[in-house]
Amino acid sequence: METSVKNLSIEKVKTSRLSEIDFDNLSFGSVFADHMLICEYVDGAWQSPKIVPYQPLSLEPSAKVFHYGQAIFEGMKAYKDSEGGVWLFRPQENQKRLNISAKRLAMPELPEEVFMDGLRTLLQLDEKWIPQAAGSSLYVRPFMFASGTGFHASPADSYTFIIACAPSGAYFSGKVSVLIEEKYSRAANGGVGYAKAGGNYAGQFYPTQLAVDKGYQQVIWTDDVSHEYIEEAGAMNVFVRIGDTLITSPVSDRILDGVTRKSILTLAEDLGIPTEVRKISVHELVEAAKEGSLKELFGAGTAAVISPIASFGYKGKDYELPELEDSYAHKLKKMITDIQYNRAEDKFGWRYSVL
Repeated sequence: METSVKNLSIEKVKTSRLSEIDFDNLSFGSVFADHMLICEYVDGAWQSPKIVPYQPLSLEPSAKVFHYGQAIFEGMKAYKDSEGGVWLFRPQENQKRLNISAKRLAMPELPEEVFMDGLRTLLQLDEKWIPQAAGSSLYVRPFMFASGTGFHASPADSYTFIIACAPSGAYFSGKVSVLIEEKYSRAANGGVGYAKAGGNYAGQFYPTQLAVDKGYQQVIWTDDVSHEYIEEAGAMNVFVRIGDTLITSPVSDRILDGVTRKSILTLAEDLGIPTEVRKISVHELVEAAKEGSLKELFGAGTAAVISPIASFGYKGKDYELPELEDSYAHKLKKMITDIQYNRAEDKFGWRYSVL
């Protein structure tokens, strides 16, 4: 197996677990492929990466990830087309964003070739773990954490980078009802909201559970100062359609620069759909819902691609969105997935060949 990563070693599993897996009944992120890539940062330098059997890790109780939260990750998918070809979708964007997150959390940036070529080699090795059923894929999770030890509040002196993979079936979210958050914030100005830091997600769980207890599935986050402007939907970027115009919030210290978000904006503009990247106030959203000009509200991210929102709650009142036969959400999701699964022309150069 060819790779341009210097000194990449490969230790294959003695016996694959493939035969034990029911690929017709895969829950998200609970079954893991045979191998993982691991690369250590010690003595001020990244060491030679290794592909090894998927296995537990051994860490000291004093590993700084447990105490000071230096942990970042990315989320991607590998797709298999009808001819057995394997593809990634804009993986260079994930590689760049991982290093943006690393820099913000005072972690070492990872060499591009370790991420890209190591990922490609790992997927070639575990190619049979990529499902071919409609809507299925291999979820890919690159992540990095502080493995260096010590109780002193400072950056670690060593780090571990891993890529692990999990086959997943088609993602169906059903009808989603969300609550507009009025008290808690996902992120703040000057903070780490734009980084894919693990702590960002830990902080979301409690307010989300409060919303679930009220009968909603998710939260729409608002700005940290006034709670007047909507920013993200759960762990996804959020889009609003008022009339024929598709609107999304600008990226900032608080808002993640989502790969799916960028792709939606490009495709919408290519289709001639009017788009606006600007602040969206809760007042504007509520008034549009009352007037009937609010046509769609949806989240955008790797797992679901696009997740339509059926209703939202605010100040004790629920607002229903219309069910459209020819929605932007359906049209744009189909365009993205057709590119991902090699069913359509990719004039933007987003598809990345693995095999």
